[in-house]
Amino acid sequence: MDINRPPPAGAAPPGPRPAKTILRALAGETQPVPPIWMMRQAGRYLPEYRATRAQAGDFLSLCYNPDLAAEVTLQPIRRYGFDAAILFADILLVPQALGLDLWFVTGEGPLLSTATTPAEVAALKPTPAIHDTLSPIYETVRILRRELPAETTLIGFAGAPWTVATYMIAGRGTKDQGPARALLTADRATFAALIDRVTDATIEYLSAQIEAGAEVVKLFDSWAGSLRGPDFDDFAVAPAAKIIAALKARHPAVPVIAFPREAGPRYAGFARATGADCVALDNSVDATWAAQNVQRDGCVQGNLAPQHMVTGGQALVDETRRIVRAFSGGPHIFNLGHGITPDADPENVALMVRTVREAREGCEAGEGR
Repeated sequence: MDINRPPPAGAAPPGPRPAKTILRALAGETQPVPPIWMMRQAGRYLPEYRATRAQAGDFLSLCYNPDLAAEVTLQPIRRYGFDAAILFADILLVPQALGLDLWFVTGEGPLLSTATTPAEVAALKPTPAIHDTLSPIYETVRILRRELPAETTLIGFAGAPWTVATYMIAGRGTKDQGPARALLTADRATFAALIDRVTDATIEYLSAQIEAGAEVVKLFDSWAGSLRGPDFDDFAVAPAAKIIAALKARHPAVPVIAFPREAGPRYAGFARATGADCVALDNSVDATWAAQNVQRDGCVQGNLAPQHMVTGGQALVDETRRIVRAFSGGPHIFNLGHGITPDADPENVALMVRTVREAREGCEAGEGR
């Protein structure tokens, strides 16, 4: 036997097997039925969420109220029995903790003060100071570790530096991230300094979530697809690799999921380049292609189109089954290709969950083979 030969794709590494299905997938195990959770699963499509948000008064008050934030995190677990709960928070809490003003306007979304000059970047708070603002988030994590079912994995998260920086530069979300790309072109040194500040803060933020009880963390790079060529390497790959390496040094047993949304062909090799344990896929990527080119490196997550949660019906069932079959040869966590939308029907979510969990019966019957 060649002791230097790597295990086959989809094989679990040697050693004790984690009990929770999400952790087993992240450890490289291929399971007959993939574990399932859903991005933005705690959200406005649920009537119980809307009631709790009304109780909080506004979105930021909900994020910073540990009892209420824990409650909305638990709501989709009670309703659907997902295999994981993801901490309820927002990616823009980090720039707020670094000293930028943050507020939400109905119909407009988040608005921020900006950091676009060397002086403004230098004026951001030192990284250790972020915990003064973010301590309620860590308390939410501690509450969830006490209250979640024993079989449910707790996922913490943060926005990736490029995505967070686009908001810090523009002061709001933008369609094409034009202001951030303009600063990158005009003053690459200042842009890189901002990325470095966000990267360092993200390491500390995710590490604190892990210390509070998060079992997995996810890095959301929602606008990674707007980076091209060397810029993708410098500002999507490199910061993710730095964050993951730092987290692995401190917390070697904690898996990291990376989501470079709309990376297209750059999904292939992303896990190897960054050290991520799993790559989440948006719904623009064909599952068969991803199984051949991304899953070969380990666990993948995704990638049902969120629109199916609105329209439902047989198309939802068929596409769910197709994705489960496509990824059945390796470790897979079933999820959407992006977050669920507020106009989704909760009954369609229930149908998706039933369809995924009936996958074993379909496979055993030879369906689609």
